[in-house]
Amino acid sequence: MRNALAFTRFELADSLRSKWLGSTIVLYALVFVAFVAFGLRESSVLGFTGLSRVVLNVTNGVLVAVPLLVLLATSQVVVRARRSGLLELALVQPTARGSWFFGVLASRAAILIGPLVLVFVVASILGGFGAGEEGLGRIVARCLSISVALAWCYLGTGLLISAVAKTPERAVVYALGLWVFVTALHDFLLIGVLLNTRLPPRVVFLLAALNPSEAARVGILSSVDPELSVLGPVGFWLANSLGATKALLIAIAWPALIGCVALALASRNVSRADAIG
Repeated sequence: MRNALAFTRFELADSLRSKWLGSTIVLYALVFVAFVAFGLRESSVLGFTGLSRVVLNVTNGVLVAVPLLVLLATSQVVVRARRSGLLELALVQPTARGSWFFGVLASRAAILIGPLVLVFVVASILGGFGAGEEGLGRIVARCLSISVALAWCYLGTGLLISAVAKTPERAVVYALGLWVFVTALHDFLLIGVLLNTRLPPRVVFLLAALNPSEAARVGILSSVDPELSVLGPVGFWLANSLGATKALLIAIAWPALIGCVALALASRNVSRADAIG
């Protein structure tokens, strides 16, 4: 544990030198504060006003910004350490590979998830002063839980990509390809399937929820509109079969599970693969 904490401090210092922490805070602040400022106006979108509109806007920000930022921050960590000799140098010391990997994981989680929690708290305070709506804490807690689970999912996925990629350039391509798929291509493929076939609502939900970003979207929408009327027949089936609580649990548990499995595979690769790329 002492070695793992030492590697964590080392990786955090490296992140501070590369200004990752400051960039993360600035990006999250611009996204969330802007959504709070514009979302609390009197105009409405799809019947939602005030804090409800803020949550819907934050949904789009989380589903786009968080996966991209996390993948870019993690997809080159392991492969670059191998090619630069940093991993080999670390293993010269009396330590295990797992300690180094834990340090990488803890530092990246701190600089990516820590500012997310901070900005959510600040945004909720600003929204509370501006909106004065009831249930603010409950909605913010749900959205924060889903956002952290989504960030954890792509944190593990990004480290797995970094562990299996042969070069940093390939790792970036893999990460960007994954981001494009989960944010755009998955929706296009699902729409294409629905245009050509008639699928039951439960099958449509299953195909959509396989994408952790889509599962997070449903979970956030369920915290705003428990009836999920904006999702049409699928929302009607979700509201009557699963309910808002189970939809929220899926939105948190499924991305978190993907992140844990990806981290386990990445840790296994680091422990067994060569230390030199």
